[in-house]
Amino acid sequence: MGVVSAGKLDAHLRRRFRRQRPEDGYDRVSLQFRSHSRCRPGPQRVACASTDRARGARVALAARNTDKLSKLAGETGALMFAADAAQPASVAALFDEVAAEIGDPEVVVYNASGRLRGPLTELDPAAVGQAIAVSAYGGFLVCQQAARRMIPQGRGAILFTGATASVKGYAQSAAFAMGKFALRGLAQSAARELGPKGIHVAHFIIDGGIRSEVRREDPAKPDATLDPDAIAQTYIDVLLQHRSAWSQEIEVRPWTESF
Repeated sequence: MGVVSAGKLDAHLRRRFRRQRPEDGYDRVSLQFRSHSRCRPGPQRVACASTDRARGARVALAARNTDKLSKLAGETGALMFAADAAQPASVAALFDEVAAEIGDPEVVVYNASGRLRGPLTELDPAAVGQAIAVSAYGGFLVCQQAARRMIPQGRGAILFTGATASVKGYAQSAAFAMGKFALRGLAQSAARELGPKGIHVAHFIIDGGIRSEVRREDPAKPDATLDPDAIAQTYIDVLLQHRSAWSQEIEVRPWTESF
């Protein structure tokens, strides 16, 4: 099983990002999108934001509701921007605002997703459309805007957060599976198109429950949940890769997880 709670990456990644600066130097601006779900930012998101900031990068956090980012921004020193990832004009305006404030992003992390559970026969079609729009279409819009700014520079990194649902559709989770399958396809296509232009595109499959204040470690089963710091380190390791040996897709899961 795999669950990616709303934005469980940023602060841990930001802490590590300061300590490990890649030779090519993705150290200028990092733009990260959080989920549209009602869940609060969790440890994975905190990891990402903290690591980037820790490496000295200027970090921008984007969400439709920035009130949910206030605590995270306060802890990590990131700037907050309001944007709806599923609206083209909103995403374009966001990139313009970030560029005017701190410069064009060199690293973009898309962590947003729309979750909707229920039997196929009972799902609201409009709600399904919105969930897919956030998980997949929003990823396209963000990737497009990022690529337009990175291509002239001949460098950059675009990272997509996936889940077990990226490769396995569960019962009563059709909307999430459709969105994550589509995001994975986008990442593959973008990597093949943008890689030769110097832009590293990678997709991360987070396959397992993520440790948090509400999902604490069971002493009887150590490391049976994903450590958000360890997830963040994986993102950093990918950013540190030499372009002669780039990874396009990475799976992370606890050692006890079946797959």
